[in-house]
Amino acid sequence: MQSGTETNAEAGPRGAAEDRPGEQQPEPAAAPATADAEAPARVAEASARDAAAPAEARPGRMRRLARLARREARRSAIAAVFGLALGLAFPPYGLWPLSLVSVAALSLLTHGRTARQGAWTGFAMAVPFFIVLLKWLHVVGWDATVGLALLQALYFLPLGAALALTSRLPVAWLRPLWAACLWIAEEWARGRVPFGGFTWGRLAFANTGSPFTPLAALGGAPLVSFAVALTGTLLAAAALALYGMRGGSGGIPRPRAALAAGGSVAVAAAVTVAGLAVPIPTAADDAVDIAIVQGNVQKPGMDFLGRPMKILNNHVNATIELAKDVKAGRIKKPDLVIWPENASDLDPFQYREAYARIDEAVKAIDVPVLVGALVDHPTKQGYVLNQGIVWDPKTGPGASYTKQHPVPFGEYVPFREQLSKVITRFKRVPRDFYPGDHTGVLKVGPARLGDVICFEVAYDGIVRDTVNAGARMIVVQTNNATYGRTGQPEQQLAMGRLRAIEHGRTVVTAATSGISAVVAPDGTIEQRTKEFTQDVLTARVPLRDGKTVADRVGATPEWVLAMVGVLSCAAAIMIGRRGRTDEKGQ
Repeated sequence: MQSGTETNAEAGPRGAAEDRPGEQQPEPAAAPATADAEAPARVAEASARDAAAPAEARPGRMRRLARLARREARRSAIAAVFGLALGLAFPPYGLWPLSLVSVAALSLLTHGRTARQGAWTGFAMAVPFFIVLLKWLHVVGWDATVGLALLQALYFLPLGAALALTSRLPVAWLRPLWAACLWIAEEWARGRVPFGGFTWGRLAFANTGSPFTPLAALGGAPLVSFAVALTGTLLAAAALALYGMRGGSGGIPRPRAALAAGGSVAVAAAVTVAGLAVPIPTAADDAVDIAIVQGNVQKPGMDFLGRPMKILNNHVNATIELAKDVKAGRIKKPDLVIWPENASDLDPFQYREAYARIDEAVKAIDVPVLVGALVDHPTKQGYVLNQGIVWDPKTGPGASYTKQHPVPFGEYVPFREQLSKVITRFKRVPRDFYPGDHTGVLKVGPARLGDVICFEVAYDGIVRDTVNAGARMIVVQTNNATYGRTGQPEQQLAMGRLRAIEHGRTVVTAATSGISAVVAPDGTIEQRTKEFTQDVLTARVPLRDGKTVADRVGATPEWVLAMVGVLSCAAAIMIGRRGRTDEKGQ
């Protein structure tokens, strides 16, 4: 730039002299002409000197990275602190206002930065966030926790970069909207790629008991996340406006800044309380008496199975005791009984003893039982099905639902042959689970249940498709014995609360070791068990046929919001390039 300025300055006087008509111009001097002719040679000579210079005379890549790290150290540390705060917003801590503060902090930390700086800031915030959120995975190994946290944090690289880019867009009052949409784009991508995605850590799942929660009935989890993100970015905009109230030539005029800050706070407050005006459909079309059996496991952790038949016998014995209480008149006879995922630790179709014990329990209670069991695939050798099986006291096993979304690296190992040579721990997953191909709508006694198994409650489409296929209540069969007392069962229960409001359905969670629970259509937890105790819950729960707005609009709100975020980022890139082109032209 400096050389260009000097050239223009020299050209100016010459041009001015040439424009004066009638004035004799001197002959050009020989020396300048010779100098101009020799300029390329001097440039080549200088380049050769630079190439021959020792490497230590020029800053290397590592040195540049070190300088960048030193420059960004303070900002990175602040981002990490707010990442920890965002982790505390989720269960089991449940400090949901920290989700707003953390979103606002990331907007402030990336404001006006370059895309590279913004990307690094987003990553610095995401790593501690996901470590806190996913610490329950330390049961498998802390390397698994850190590894998954780093993988999930990669999605915050484009988020941070995009937040930095869009912070320069014109029309300042629209920037919070672009930023909020970018959060949805990040959740959209992370919930789909790779291997079907991983949805833990969505802002909505930190706000299952906040003023934002009722918005789920209108647009599902994406709309709740958007409202949380928009509130946070609006608070950031208010802080920036207040910071600009410096007056003078370098700042925003005080009246204008005060108006901008006040407007942002007012809109943030309106978004926060908007959910309270959303009606949650809870009127029952019918009701059914249910019993949930939590049989418990031999011990927590990776080796929860214990001796063969142990878990199955726990559930059989608890069901027989329930039958005795019913016969004695101490408990009203239920219309159906729900067992959890993996309630039978042996395939009842392969082991006669397992079949006989299940049949004994079902006939004792004399009502249909939804049994969770692992079943060998009938045609694909080496594969197993994670199923919920309707077991009738008269006709035996009937209709079943197979888990559609097995957990990668937990229930199946992608690229098993290659990865198992490097990570021997994958050998503890001896067989791959085969995915089901239809929704879990099952007729169990007088009720039409929508069965989803374990982690499937975290995926919008699986639960929504089940409800739209005719489910009148939602059953979550789960086995959290591996992650007991780590916070993971609380996180999963929170997702059930959101689903209850989103679909206007009772959500019943049946767990082998806890937490089993009954959640009303308004998200209220009416009953819950303690972890690692044998227990039976009985309740009369409403059945509903009506659909919420969220059921009808499906994934449309998420796609629209995500596309707005992507387009805003594209606009920022184009405007930035146009600006650089204009500067070069000048």
